[in-house]
Amino acid sequence: MALPVLDQAPPPSAAAATRPPLVTFGLIALSAVVLLLGPSFGLNPAYGTGTDRVCAEQRYEQRWGAVPAELIGRHPLTAGQLAALPPATDGCTLLPDPGKSPALSVLTSLFVHAGWLHLVGNMLFLFVFGPGVEERLGRIRFLLCYLAVGYLATYGYALAESGSPDAVRALVGASGAIAGVLGAYLRLFPRARVTTLVPVLLFLPLRFPAWAVLGLWFALQWWSVRAGGSGVAYLVHVIGFSAGWLSAWAWCARGSRRPT
Repeated sequence: MALPVLDQAPPPSAAAATRPPLVTFGLIALSAVVLLLGPSFGLNPAYGTGTDRVCAEQRYEQRWGAVPAELIGRHPLTAGQLAALPPATDGCTLLPDPGKSPALSVLTSLFVHAGWLHLVGNMLFLFVFGPGVEERLGRIRFLLCYLAVGYLATYGYALAESGSPDAVRALVGASGAIAGVLGAYLRLFPRARVTTLVPVLLFLPLRFPAWAVLGLWFALQWWSVRAGGSGVAYLVHVIGFSAGWLSAWAWCARGSRRPT
């Protein structure tokens, strides 16, 4: 899969060239800070080292991640449900947290990532495609859409996984919300040129239209859902991308500036 590194969407106004995408940069910075302070990165001594840190990471994700069974049932997992989860390490126990708010956990899950590779992968897409969408929608609307799509994608995934073994596993990461940014970008800037690094060509930088890059990305996510890929919640990407595209379409249909 090609890695996007730069977009060349035309700014809607001359002021766009000097107005920084503060919301996009803020989301990236907050996600990075959460990773640094949490157990995944290994810098916070409060979570210990070795197997203690691995166990703490599992507890952390269950506490701050979005668990489908909790979202559907509207209450935290019971001790019995947690005991059924495979422990991250021998002797690692997960205790119920009656103070956890399932609805609020969707918000916190958007800023929790399972390691720096997970974070960098998500933030790269946000860094490339977020500024153009933020400029076109405006900062407040962009932030609201980002969060709303994240919630929609997470709850949609929870409904689809209801009753499955994965329903008690924590979902972490901003990929649903970022997929919404990709969908909105495709609607707003379908003919923009995107510079990508192609691994099969020794990471040669090539320029492709946004509709080709993002269309291929969406097709791969859809194929992964159909193929039953494990380890990644591909359905979250599909729902988020579709919701983002529809949101941008609705915004344009209300008489705002036409996409270029």
